[in-house]
Amino acid sequence: MLRKLIFLSWVLLLPLAGQAEVKPESLPPTVVLPAEPNPHWVWVNDIVFHHMVDGKAYLVDGDSGRFLGMLSTGMGFVGLVLPSDYAQIYSPETYFSRGTRGKRTDVITFYDPQTLMPSGEVVIPPKRFAAMPTNNYSVLTDDDRFLIIYNFTPAQSVSIVDVQERRFIAETETAGCSLALPSGERSFMMLCGNGGLMTVSLNDKGEVTDKQRIKPFFDPQNDPVTEKAVRWGNTWIFVSFDGYVYPVDVSGGQPVPGKRWSLFTESERKAGWKPGGIQHLAVHESSNSLYALVHQGGKDTHKDPGQDVWVYDLKAQQQVRKIKLDKLSTSIQISKDDAPLMFSIFIGNPTLDIYDAVRGDLLRSVDEIGFTPTIMQTP
Repeated sequence: MLRKLIFLSWVLLLPLAGQAEVKPESLPPTVVLPAEPNPHWVWVNDIVFHHMVDGKAYLVDGDSGRFLGMLSTGMGFVGLVLPSDYAQIYSPETYFSRGTRGKRTDVITFYDPQTLMPSGEVVIPPKRFAAMPTNNYSVLTDDDRFLIIYNFTPAQSVSIVDVQERRFIAETETAGCSLALPSGERSFMMLCGNGGLMTVSLNDKGEVTDKQRIKPFFDPQNDPVTEKAVRWGNTWIFVSFDGYVYPVDVSGGQPVPGKRWSLFTESERKAGWKPGGIQHLAVHESSNSLYALVHQGGKDTHKDPGQDVWVYDLKAQQQVRKIKLDKLSTSIQISKDDAPLMFSIFIGNPTLDIYDAVRGDLLRSVDEIGFTPTIMQTP
């Protein structure tokens, strides 16, 4: 018994004897990102279906595959809003006073793009729409002055925030029309349930001065478009479930629909090729290229992943090449520079694949980017 007590005392005293030899660990210095973003950086937004109270946005360097930083973005996170000068990062966020319950507060949080620390916030009506993410829930007007946030309660409206003065301006009702797509320095348009559009005009104070509805430009019953439209200069590109392209020109202030054209030949259509995914379209502006994530499937497979990206010349309205992906994808994005990268990710397997967007070669992969990655954005 005495021998056991001596051994126990020795075991208990051993950590104390070693304390004098333990040196405190020094923390690494805080990293500050460059003021000028690399065009090959990409933000990967994560709604985090596993625990939706804590959305995330991850910043990755596409050239090295290096993880650069992360933002914690609240409940039901949809995506960031990046101004053209990248002087701030805006994030529409929702919080509850008891974590998963209690009083709801919606805010626009301003983040410093170099430190990724909050620099302020604006409280908005607790109505912002949080669903399967798309880039068109919250947008800036073309002059980067006013932030438009789509609301759904299920009444439809938008909240308007002056990001320069950092103040909430007003909420305006938009019955029957959803999303927000910038169409000028002081205007944006919305997609309406009848297949038409509504244009909302603002004055220099961000106050609504006019709303005009445009007659339907597609048939919502027989050929509905997805909500995932992308912009090519002053033209918005809408693509339908069946792969028809509906261009809408906004250069004159009011939207002017163009002539419909097809992503697919008749033989490709008979073979079941369709667009699909969470973020299935991307535009490379300087080359006038549209990238479309496609798959073979039946009716209503517009959310299915694909392993093929087909590239189109938007001026010629024809396919120019095909890229076979290394693995299934639900989202693609293209960098904006003249040596573009293509980013691809699948919501069910958070590995970011990075390709040469011209040759289609897989350059590198970055594993474990979040839990359920959705849309991607490049500065």
